[in-house]
Parts: sequence; C-alpha cells; structure tokens
Amino acid sequence: MNISSTEAELFTIRCGISQAVHINDITNIVVVTDAIPAAQKIFDTSCHPFQLHSIAISQDLRAFFSKNPRNSITFWDCPSNDKWPPHQLVNKESKTSKFHPILPSKTSWDYSRKEECDSILKKWQMYFQASDLRGRNFLDLNDDNDEPIQPSYSKGGSWLKHFSVSNSLCAQVTRLITNHAPIGKYRKRFFPNEPTSCPCGQAPLETRDHILYDCKCYQQSWNPK
Repeated sequence: MNISSTEAELFTIRCGISQAVHINDITNIVVVTDAIPAAQKIFDTSCHPFQLHSIAISQDLRAFFSKNPRNSITFWDCPSNDKWPPHQLVNKESKTSKFHPILPSKTSWDYSRKEECDSILKKWQMYFQASDLRGRNFLDLNDDNDEPIQPSYSKGGSWLKHFSVSNSLCAQVTRLITNHAPIGKYRKRFFPNEPTSCPCGQAPLETRDHILYDCKCYQQSWNPK
C-alpha cells in the first residue's frame, strides 16, 4: 500500500514527539525537519486526510504541556539542500537502517514512483544499447566529460530539451541522429537515380560524417569540438 510523502513525514514527526514527551526532565522539544508544510498539518483544525496523526500528536503535546506550563516545542525548517551536518547524519543513518516491520508496512508513493521510474529507465538504457533496437546508424553523443549520453525522460530528456524550441530543428536533429536525413547516402539507398554528391563539391558521396566534420557549408552552424 502506498502513502503520500506528507503522511510519511507527519508519521515520522509523530514518532519523534511520542518518544520525546515520555522522557523525564524534558522541557523543550525541537523538531528539525525539511517538511514544514507537513508539520503544519498538526495544527490544522480543518478536515484533512492526515487527522489520525494530527490527533495523536495533539494528545501527546497536551499531556506534555500539562506537566509544566513552561514546556515548549519548536520547529526548525532545515531544507535538505542546506546540507546541515547533523541533519545529513540522521538522514544517512535512517536510510541505511534495516528492520523488519511487525505489521504490514507501507511504502511512500514518491519512493514507489521513483523506484518504478528508475527500473524503467535501466531497462530502457539496456535496450537502447542493443544495435537492433536503436538502429545501426544511431549517432553516439557524448557529454562534457566525453561520456556517452544515456537516454532519459527527465527535464526534457537528453536531447529534446536542446531542440524543442523549434519543430523544424527538432525534426532535422532527429534525422541526423538516426541517419535518415535526405542527404546523398540516404538518396543512394532509397533513390539511387538522384544526385548523391555533396553540394560543397568535396565529397562524391554526401555522408553524415562529412557534413559534421568536413563540409564547409555547415561550419558556421556546427562545431564538433
């Protein structure tokens, strides 16, 4: 069964507060979290799907404040990207802890989605490496570290985000990557009666490699280095 990230965060806060209020001589509870919106649900009196946790936390806090009117609770907003060392340590230890729940456990919806997406992406990359699936003439592209660019769907993918500003440019790049551009080599295969030489006059057969690396007609718009 999947749960939302808000419910998971609120349940974590509930567990921490529940333990803290039962410790003797505790007068101030500090909740350090990167999920302040989830913590705000504790004091939300309207109807919401997390009331089970809110009510349980409220009961613990009522008992805590009844012991001593000076008792207090403070919430610290600590975003993960701040990289506060104690927060990182707790986060690392909580993720590496292994335990076997007695009751049927729930899985965060966000985690399930990420796990499924990662699995799909790994299969996609594995299938992509097979020449019979991606095409024998697929153009291998490298990143700034000279590593092969892997297919991805996130943030516009590996290539689409660079060419999506223009439909015609995207179509031309797609033809280039798959080597299905209407150039001499393509015409030689499918339309052998049409001219196959490059307009620059330097190549009797116009190929993709010639256009990318040698042809002077395209030097202004392409720099392989």
